[in-house]
Amino acid sequence: MKRYIDLSQDITHDMPVHPYDDAVRLYQDKFLDKDKYVNYRLEIGMHSGTHIDTPMHLTDRETYINEIPVDRFIGRGLLFDVRNESIIKLKGYYSDIVREDDIVLLYTGHSDRYGTKEYYAEQPLIDKDLANFFVEKSIKMLGMDLPSPDNYPFEIHKLLFDNNILIIENLTNLSELIDVKDFDVTAFPLKIRAEASMARVVACIDIK
Repeated sequence: MKRYIDLSQDITHDMPVHPYDDAVRLYQDKFLDKDKYVNYRLEIGMHSGTHIDTPMHLTDRETYINEIPVDRFIGRGLLFDVRNESIIKLKGYYSDIVREDDIVLLYTGHSDRYGTKEYYAEQPLIDKDLANFFVEKSIKMLGMDLPSPDNYPFEIHKLLFDNNILIIENLTNLSELIDVKDFDVTAFPLKIRAEASMARVVACIDIK
């Protein structure tokens, strides 16, 4: 038996977006009584809501997200509870539990502020030593309940990208994984020719 936890923010009209980004427009343009069918249209940036960044976002890589093999988006999950850390630092015991190709999730609790100005202005940041550790371990992806692992000039982004580590931003519901020892993560993006994509990120837990 399996339990699935949705770690993704909803995509809605005028949803919260980074100050750099344009507003999201999700609206109905066809109606059953008039057009005989229902249809919605979506105008959205690739970095809205829960999404995956690829190296093409901030480096000169030329691989679009639809060209990345699908097995890069699934793997063993690992959660670090890093609440109350304004700078998220490397801890000694991480070395004993992180393995190659893991998908590491950082639970900061900052998703509680999603939709506020403070969510983008007062986020925790990832220390460079921790980012280097993830590079040394060759993890697949780093996910977080944050809008970004860093601020301009985005050194952490670039360090991870230079080592082929994808980044998942704006996760939610990570609190449900605090006491879970074993779970897998599926984070499939759209098959879209772009540098990033919204994603439906799900944790799968085996219930014995």
